[in-house]
Amino acid sequence: MVNTQGFDPTTGEWNDSLTGDYLWSNVNFGEAVTETMTPLAWSVIRFTLDDWVFVPGVPTVGNIAGRPYLNISAFATVLSALGRSRDDQLRTMEATLYMKLPDEMEIPLIPLSTTARLASIASALRVQVKQTRSTRQVNAYLAQSPAWFDRTYGRIQASGLADLHALWQDDIGPHIKHGRWCVMGIAMHSADYTMRLRRELTDLVGADDANVLIANVGAGGGLASLGPLVALVKVAQGEMPREAYLQAYGHRGPHEFELSVPRPAEDPAWLDRELVNWQASPVDIDALLARQREALDAAWTRFRERFPRKTRTMARRLAESAWRTRLRELARSEYVRDRWLIRLFALRARELTGLDDDVFFLTLDELLALLLGNQTSLAAIPARQASYLRYEALPPCPSVIRGPFDPFQWADDEHRRSDIFDGRTPVASNASDRCRPDIITGSPGSAGRVQGVVRCLANPDEMQQLRQGEVLVAVQTDIAWTVIFPRAAAVVTDVGAPLSHAAIVARELGIPAVVGCGDATARLKTGDRVLVDGGAGTVTVMRKA
Repeated sequence: MVNTQGFDPTTGEWNDSLTGDYLWSNVNFGEAVTETMTPLAWSVIRFTLDDWVFVPGVPTVGNIAGRPYLNISAFATVLSALGRSRDDQLRTMEATLYMKLPDEMEIPLIPLSTTARLASIASALRVQVKQTRSTRQVNAYLAQSPAWFDRTYGRIQASGLADLHALWQDDIGPHIKHGRWCVMGIAMHSADYTMRLRRELTDLVGADDANVLIANVGAGGGLASLGPLVALVKVAQGEMPREAYLQAYGHRGPHEFELSVPRPAEDPAWLDRELVNWQASPVDIDALLARQREALDAAWTRFRERFPRKTRTMARRLAESAWRTRLRELARSEYVRDRWLIRLFALRARELTGLDDDVFFLTLDELLALLLGNQTSLAAIPARQASYLRYEALPPCPSVIRGPFDPFQWADDEHRRSDIFDGRTPVASNASDRCRPDIITGSPGSAGRVQGVVRCLANPDEMQQLRQGEVLVAVQTDIAWTVIFPRAAAVVTDVGAPLSHAAIVARELGIPAVVGCGDATARLKTGDRVLVDGGAGTVTVMRKA
């Protein structure tokens, strides 16, 4: 049985929904962590975020059924203490947490004494100052990190057990913490700026033109999220050596935050498979990008004609938004490379201890203790592996959870909702709570209206099933999905927000997208015909399969 602290180290069961009446969301994490985590992967997340504290004594990040969740109550409590209204809180969290809270969900606030309230405000201000300071260090991080990776990997390979422990304590751990602050700083810096700009543009020119105007991010330099796709085309056309591709993008792929999963650069056959998949249904990427640039030029012409006095200022602000987005994507790519370094660290520990893949079922602290000879935690590995397999067999848990949540009881309920769960006040089932069951609502991701036939995919391994011109419907997308975006007439996701991977890549390619629908994969089936309105953020079912 999971204890009230949310974790049973003997069985490896995780359920932080039992730690208090909090509102949890994995909308942000859901893009980065797409599958059940091993204990090592989760403990590294906790290590990197252990000083990202808003309400002292209350977890900012939790684990529910092997998936990471943000504690929205912690953020809302601090914002409320600062006198921010609920609407203001939601706007802030949409920008910084990629979250659009369902109207029917209450955000339970954490009761605070006067002393605790002041401590929480002070803690939040410290986080803000640290993020702002780290934003100014992003360029240095980007410049230094690749060489650090190569140098540190060499040291890992040459280390024995004690040396490996010292290397983590003295070098790897501090670097990972610094990289996390840089990524988080520029992410918040970029998201808040772009979301405010998008809202202003929507008021001025409408959702469609606002979507188009904040697109074309890669015009001033390559967008990291599109890099693997553009480079893959170059390799296919003989314009880029395979070695150069793997050097630049071999750390990017599916399940980037799960340490037990090999990176593309570790698999000699990976690039061949990607090339075969691409060549089976090639698309003219340059034509897609050119079409989007034409749409941008047309939207900008309309803006200049309507608001000539705002043209210069708006051009500057759009350029600033694009620059911040590019920097955020570059920082995230380098941080993914850092995460790969942690995997390589674990693989060296596996080699030295003879643990095989059991090493991923230790926590980071336990692994470091093992390097110094403490084998106490090894006895718990079989039970943790069993818990991992039970969690892995579950359907994706709701993106928004309030109160005590039993994932297995929820999975057994045929009337369950896949988007939200409230342990205190049961919400209506998917079928009965909507006046218009033929309309699915999400966030506007990328402008445009298109009709097409749905293709629901569970993971990027199924990408060969997507046919040209179909509507891709998925729980979420990450960098591994990018290669199939050009085939899609539109993209629809359960998890995501206007600055998520699906939205950014779709906008760059001019593909309509509706993101953050919550339960699109539950309500749509392959073969359904839908109308996707990316500007309005709606998906209308025209005909069921």
